[in-house]
Amino acid sequence: MPATHHVILDTDIGSDVDDLMALALILGTPALDLVGVTTVYGDTALRARIVSRVAALSGKSFPIHAGLGTPLSGREVWWAGHEGALYDGLDAETVDGDDAVGFLVDRVLTSPGEIDVIAIGPLTNIAAAIRRDERFASAVRHLWVMGGTFTDDEREHNFRSDAVAARIVFDADIPTTVTGLDVTRLIDVRAEQVDRVRDSGPLGALIDAEIRQWWAFWDTQWNVPHDPVTVLTLVSPELFDFSPDGRISIDENPADPGLARHTVGGGRTRVTRRLDADSVSSRIVEGIVATAPVGEQ
Repeated sequence: MPATHHVILDTDIGSDVDDLMALALILGTPALDLVGVTTVYGDTALRARIVSRVAALSGKSFPIHAGLGTPLSGREVWWAGHEGALYDGLDAETVDGDDAVGFLVDRVLTSPGEIDVIAIGPLTNIAAAIRRDERFASAVRHLWVMGGTFTDDEREHNFRSDAVAARIVFDADIPTTVTGLDVTRLIDVRAEQVDRVRDSGPLGALIDAEIRQWWAFWDTQWNVPHDPVTVLTLVSPELFDFSPDGRISIDENPADPGLARHTVGGGRTRVTRRLDADSVSSRIVEGIVATAPVGEQ
């Protein structure tokens, strides 16, 4: 079956395990053609080498570009220094470049209206692409964002980490779907599902190790797959309910930034409101398992 969506993934992989899960889900979904991965936030070169290792484990090849490490807001990077702890020999991994912003601009403008961008980290690279070339925003087919929360006053990590970038992105009026914590927290991944992922092959074993490291950090036996949920809003929209289009405003208060508000009307941004929890959880696991080569599943 030919791919129906050409996507770039912009990710801060190496922190929360759900970025790794999202990348695996994309690689295991035939409807998605991954035309590139860009990394953002903190040690982006290391994050890019992690992506390179994942590509090797999955037997896939795609462009990988390291991006901006410092948020436009100047806010300190959270939980820095532990990324890549479970990966041996990362120094040997190669990537395609260190100008993710340039790659985003060039690739999107080469195929205007055809590239979906899935942004699952702070929005620094996306904001910088908007600033670099005024044509970028209108050339993106659709932007799929994990960020915010829309039922209370909680500040979510991605928007808090670079509220300046989030404001630039949402002011650009790109057609956008945003999935927040209020929705992603409606599902989780439990031990029996992780066991199935672990048994699917080398990439599954790595995901299992990352998940268990995350569980140890939080002293729990489950985790919320925020980023894979965002991927599924693109490929399986029938599992979700979305708001009407509107606008998102971002509070840039330096003391406690990132509060997001969605107002219906006046824009082209919608937020995810509900999901089919059982089906979404199953699709995530099935997609990750499908990344393994035939015979290893």
